[in-house]
Amino acid sequence: MATLTLTQFLSLDGVHQAPGGPDEDRTGGFEHGGWTVPYADDDFGQFIDEVFARPTAFLLGRRTYEIFASYWPHRTDPADPVATKLNALPKYVATTTLTTADWSGTTLLRGDVPQEVATLKERTEGEIQTHGSGGLARTLLDHDLIDTLHLLVFPVVLGTGRRLFSEGTRPTAFRHTGGRTTSTGVTIHTYERAGRPTYGSY
Repeated sequence: MATLTLTQFLSLDGVHQAPGGPDEDRTGGFEHGGWTVPYADDDFGQFIDEVFARPTAFLLGRRTYEIFASYWPHRTDPADPVATKLNALPKYVATTTLTTADWSGTTLLRGDVPQEVATLKERTEGEIQTHGSGGLARTLLDHDLIDTLHLLVFPVVLGTGRRLFSEGTRPTAFRHTGGRTTSTGVTIHTYERAGRPTYGSY
């Protein structure tokens, strides 16, 4: 049975929207697209390379898939660890709008997404990775389907934008299993799902 990991970029106030470019996602009038770019450095690149050394498949939301599909199929350098894995491995896309997908190795999940993902985990070995895909990630979190979180928190407050842990997110406890800080101040934390929160009193 596969484990499902989520790698997500977050601002200090929890925003995940449009980290990679001004026009990536302007939904809701969002004007801060590309907010992660000034913080990219060798430490950040090394972590991403480590992540992409592990997957056996990818699970993406529709918007993230379309962003990836417009770029990565054109990157053919065999020494590029990200392009190599994304182009070669199976990609599963949770969507209600796409009817076809041209990127080789893509399968559309158009039914009951939590059930389809649970089945996918059961019949897949290794590590299925979700990157970005905030709406899908929220659904997966609410059904206890994500086993590991890699949260990259950038030292910037945006004030507006879509948040990963918004009101109504299912209460879940996690165990911190790793952390580091890049030269530009990005904190990278890894958490393993540990069940429901416990409570006490001081």
